[in-house]
Amino acid sequence: MYMWHVKSSESVLEELNTSIENGLTDDEAKRRIDQYGYNEFEEEEQTPLWRLIFEQINSPLIYILLAATVISFFIGEIGDGIIILLVIVLNAVIGVIQESKAEKALSELKKMSSPKALVKRDGVLKEIESKDVVPGDIVTIDTGRSIPADIRFFNTVNLRVEESALTGESVPVEKDANANIEKDTALADQANMGFMSTLSTYGRGEGVVVRTGMDTEIGQIATLLKKQEKSKTPLQEKLAQLGKILGIGAIVVSILVFVIGYFQGRGVTDLFLLAVSLSVAAIPEGLPAIVTIVLALGVQRMIKRNAIVRKLPAVETLGSVSIICSDKTGTLTQNKMTVTKTYVNNTITSIDKLPSSESKLFLQTMVLCNDATMEDDDATGDPTEVALLEVGKRFDFEKQTLKKQYKRAYEVPFDSERKMMTTVNKDVNGKNFAFSKGALESILPVSTKMLKNGQIIELTKEARNEITNAALSMSEEALRVLAMAYKPLDGEKPDEVMEDEFIFLGLVGMIDPPRGDVKESIQLSHQAGITPVMITGDNPKTAFAIAQSLEIADKPEQTMTGQEIDELSQQQLKKRVETVRVFARVSPEHKVKIVDAFKQKGNIVSMTGDGVNDAPSLKKADVGVAMGITGTDVAKGTADIILTDDRFSTIVAAVEEGRNIYLNIKKSILYLLSCNLGEIVALLLAILLKWPAPLTAIHILWVNLITDTLPAIALGFERGEKEIMKEKPRDPEERVITGQDGKFILGNGFLIGLSTLIAFMIGLQGDFSQYLTNSSSDKLTQAQTMAFLTLSFSQLFHSFNLKQRKGTVLTKNLFDNKYLIGAFILGIFIQLSLVFIPFFNDLLNVRPLDANQWIVVIGFSILPIMVNEVIKKIKKA
Repeated sequence: MYMWHVKSSESVLEELNTSIENGLTDDEAKRRIDQYGYNEFEEEEQTPLWRLIFEQINSPLIYILLAATVISFFIGEIGDGIIILLVIVLNAVIGVIQESKAEKALSELKKMSSPKALVKRDGVLKEIESKDVVPGDIVTIDTGRSIPADIRFFNTVNLRVEESALTGESVPVEKDANANIEKDTALADQANMGFMSTLSTYGRGEGVVVRTGMDTEIGQIATLLKKQEKSKTPLQEKLAQLGKILGIGAIVVSILVFVIGYFQGRGVTDLFLLAVSLSVAAIPEGLPAIVTIVLALGVQRMIKRNAIVRKLPAVETLGSVSIICSDKTGTLTQNKMTVTKTYVNNTITSIDKLPSSESKLFLQTMVLCNDATMEDDDATGDPTEVALLEVGKRFDFEKQTLKKQYKRAYEVPFDSERKMMTTVNKDVNGKNFAFSKGALESILPVSTKMLKNGQIIELTKEARNEITNAALSMSEEALRVLAMAYKPLDGEKPDEVMEDEFIFLGLVGMIDPPRGDVKESIQLSHQAGITPVMITGDNPKTAFAIAQSLEIADKPEQTMTGQEIDELSQQQLKKRVETVRVFARVSPEHKVKIVDAFKQKGNIVSMTGDGVNDAPSLKKADVGVAMGITGTDVAKGTADIILTDDRFSTIVAAVEEGRNIYLNIKKSILYLLSCNLGEIVALLLAILLKWPAPLTAIHILWVNLITDTLPAIALGFERGEKEIMKEKPRDPEERVITGQDGKFILGNGFLIGLSTLIAFMIGLQGDFSQYLTNSSSDKLTQAQTMAFLTLSFSQLFHSFNLKQRKGTVLTKNLFDNKYLIGAFILGIFIQLSLVFIPFFNDLLNVRPLDANQWIVVIGFSILPIMVNEVIKKIKKA
């Protein structure tokens, strides 16, 4: 990309073959449209529906389920195949509905283009559609007009431009066409350039268009967005691994059973059906749908906490976030300049303690030497001047009232050379006063006296030193310092006012202050093992001051600039990011590099922001979080999560919610796997003991898809654990199933399997071998019914073992999850209906039981929860 900011305006005009006087001809403009294209953004291809669906089913677990469906249809088990297929379809539909909103980032970027541009064509100034602007066009920018393309200014008059959405600079920047800019100067400091979609807030300027469309700075952001690829979340990756393990395990177990049974002399067809049954038992068919549903439940809870989730997997990813990269302006701060300190009567004081009775002239100067307007709470104009009006209003110096008492007779507007502004106002008695504000280095040299404790005294050298030191002290706190002065005009005509012999009144220090609740949220982040990092386009001094006040950083060495990033390779940056907590004067490309460096260090990274400049890094991060109120449509269209209240504290609350949601998902997975292992244990032991199968394929499928599913979903409603934010973030390399989890699954799986097998054995009461070839025996069917009910009831009771990680069921209110209670009752009711309603007897091959058989079923069904409670009590003791 051409470095237009380095070149003189004359050389730029010559290179683009245009002139200030005439601009381009209409014919030349048309030719350049053919050459460069329209001044708009390329549309991103919409993701087709078939691809959205494919992304939902593209996992090993789903492939295994599809294979099981085909096998089920092949061997005539149509009902089994249909049920499995329904689960796959349900999972895909839920995912597609949640993610079907097409990426809006580029289309929203296009909407941000200025609809009209004031250009010179054939020597005539005319307003045209911004899309028709071409390189070489001479553009005029006045107050309130959006800049239609990237331009190199050749003339500026007091021009200030709001660039926060692009650069992160918290206040409008002053533009100077004659500024000499170095090659490596950051975007925010390129004073002789204007950038597409930024807004002029003051003054006027003229420039030549140097870049349009996708070649502009904002267009480069659009290009970055297109280059970013979606990456899998930790849970997606772990479930894919789990799916492979389960798939391999299912195949191994099935082959093992087939081989053992073959040498036992069992029929090949029966063996094949048993092998399929074991495959079904080994794979939790409902797991993909249940995980999706639990995530969707988490989405609803997040909405109540002011966070809208656009992409389901982002919910669980939040729980493992170890780095929160946050934009400063508008995210950590209010994006509103605010006066925080003053210096009057030789004393620095907070604005709260300003003695208004002794500071009348000081406050009047703030309000009268001011071009901003304020009616009620609606203010317009330069943010710095708006901040001064707010101080006046706070102390009952309303502009509407004052301007009637002191009518403006003349003004000397602010310019970049003088760095001050002066107005002449006539009071009701006809006396004129000059009020001036500006940089201290401009006001102090033209002041000869000062107002102190209501008395006008000489401005001595000592007093000047005190004022200078006060300004320096305020600057060290990253405050923007303005000086105020006035003088009565005795005999001078208003339009002949000389900016000299002023009476110095005092200083104001202002800053874009932190949001009120941010500090507490950052402290909570530290407690939770999460590192907050500030990334901003603002200057390093201001950024560090804010970071220090929020306890993000405690020493200047923890600050790095965009220029320093450019001097490092990505590998070197990867090493440095460990110790850096503030990145200042960075561009969108830098932000992406920073996020990438943190990710390469093994972190799960969340990026929060609101501006156009944040969009690429929002997309690059594991979780992109946009501000819903102040955020641009581009940022919101790119993010995974949108905060409806723009509070940094909400992202911390969302992390807490994410951790609990992951915990609930894990509870569901542990529940399903331990239940499925119980089925495998029961079947595999029966085969090894040369017994008939205690469960049929339809029994296993019914339990997996109906009985297990309800409690697994209900576990997603478990309330959050209070101590969750005192734990470190989950290791992104940690498997879904840890060693401790494996013990839990094995222990409970064997317990459920043995209970089922013993109930089956009691039901047969005789020689088991005679039933190997007589699978239609009523006694066998009744024994299988006992095994089927014991399996399903024991799994329903087992769901209460998952309510919490520590302590027994009774230490947590047993009834605090009404959905789990409802799932338990409904599960019992469904199983009883299968037994007592004749229609279901033949459909699922079950038979009614007598009283003694019911006692056996109930006794063995409650065994898992009793054993778990005893073990927990022993551990606690």
